[in-house]
Amino acid sequence: MVIKKVTSIDVAKLAGVSQSAVSRVFTPNASASNKTTKLVLQAAKELGYRPNVLARSLITGRSRIIGLVVAFFEHHFYPEALQIFSNALQQKGYHILIFMASKTAGNIDDVVEEILDYQVDGIIAASVAMSSHLAAQCNSAGVPVVLFNRTQDDERLSAVTSANVLGGKKVASFLIAGGHKRIGYIAGWEGASTQRDREVGFVEELHEQGRELYAREVGNFDVDEARQAARKMFTADEIPDAVFVANDDMAFAVMDVLRFELGLKIPEQVSVIGYDDVPLAAWPAYDLTTVRQPANRMVVEAVSILLDCIEDKSTKPRRIEIDGPLILRGSARFSDKSGKE
Repeated sequence: MVIKKVTSIDVAKLAGVSQSAVSRVFTPNASASNKTTKLVLQAAKELGYRPNVLARSLITGRSRIIGLVVAFFEHHFYPEALQIFSNALQQKGYHILIFMASKTAGNIDDVVEEILDYQVDGIIAASVAMSSHLAAQCNSAGVPVVLFNRTQDDERLSAVTSANVLGGKKVASFLIAGGHKRIGYIAGWEGASTQRDREVGFVEELHEQGRELYAREVGNFDVDEARQAARKMFTADEIPDAVFVANDDMAFAVMDVLRFELGLKIPEQVSVIGYDDVPLAAWPAYDLTTVRQPANRMVVEAVSILLDCIEDKSTKPRRIEIDGPLILRGSARFSDKSGKE
């Protein structure tokens, strides 16, 4: 038995309206009266009709799909950000396709080539970079790209980040004000602009206040490598009395090594500060002092830029940095002058 597929023509006949009226009802932001909408939706429900999104995209030239590329999905910051992205885009009538990229690749060319095959309306690249060649290809295809939590030197690409240099400066200033003398840093992946900028701000502020970085290791935004970095840094003859870790996930791993492997007290012997302020940072088990990345504001700006570029191809790329506060908790000693948020 062959079951006939319900079409928009069938819905139009039952509702007593034109086929174009049915199309308008199921097209986001299209104009249809309340009476027409009610008739069409009632007929569609009765017939079990669902609009063919792919077919409509062939007519309109718009898939209403956004390709989102992410590399560090296991980091607590990204599931939260992706949920906000999904909700924000759905409210605008768009949906996302998520693609995973290599954590340490120089760029995401292979992944983006695949994304372009899906006829996406735009691309959000979260903590990954894009080659100049592919940026030009996306630009020629009329597919705007917004970098999220990453930036690079390409004027064709918009970018939204937290104020990473300023965040690093805040951490250094706070630790010096708290009386720390031997201050260390555990870096993320050194190919990332976020890692670079956080360290630049941190070290610059140390120098401005007459200090030098006491110790440095690399954790590559990987918890296992962060543990190894902590073991190396804190088994020296004289250990740091404070460490700034380039993101929260690594900071959690560092804290576990300090407390449960090396028997050090936090913050009495070592102050630990992270970056992101993921939900786990506020748990009593970690109570982590950290720089907050304002995910909601960052996503809102990224979506706004992307949709502006989709709607108006002449829109110029924008670069936005959003300041986030230093959230003071129990993992770091602070002076009376620092106050507590």
